[in-house]
Amino acid sequence: MKTTSAYPVSARGPADHEVRDQIVAAATEHFSRYGYEKTTVSDLAKAIGFSKAYIYKFFESKQAIGEMICANCLREIEAQVGAAVAEAKQPPEKLRRMFKSITEATLRLLFQDQKLYEIAASAATERWQAVHAYEERIQKLLRDILQEGRQSGDFERKTPLDETATAIYLVIRPYINPVLLQSSADYAEEAPVHLSNLVLRSLSP
Repeated sequence: MKTTSAYPVSARGPADHEVRDQIVAAATEHFSRYGYEKTTVSDLAKAIGFSKAYIYKFFESKQAIGEMICANCLREIEAQVGAAVAEAKQPPEKLRRMFKSITEATLRLLFQDQKLYEIAASAATERWQAVHAYEERIQKLLRDILQEGRQSGDFERKTPLDETATAIYLVIRPYINPVLLQSSADYAEEAPVHLSNLVLRSLSP
């Protein structure tokens, strides 16, 4: 199994092989049109013009292809969140931007295409490696903001950092997980504001 430090994905063959990118691009289009659950590797092979055996030289399963697509989406979400947080100078504003941007980016990238959402839902439900790695990186970003806020005097220091970070992550998790976000979509516009304000009040020194 070949992995990366950021978003591990089950894959075979050279990591930078152009055929791998071709398969992923064709699969993304095919899944968007017909749905992830209803598509088989044989269907992809016919659509791409490769043999099924050739696809298996690069990916060990349909899930591995879906996970690569999912990882690409998660990288984009993380990049948008990171850029939004970097624009803020003070830790409280960074936390507000994190709540807002992660909700908006997840909604935009995972719900603009209902068929693509099926991949995200499967990834979250089955706890794919890429999802686990993404959540760890989001939690690290959160801990970094909290640590910076403690050093600047904006946040309280009595509660253990890991305990605080875990609690806040559980608050924001319904707006990170696509399955949970679907049931919370009606509140997605106002929730980040109210929740971040509540969290910030709890962090007051």
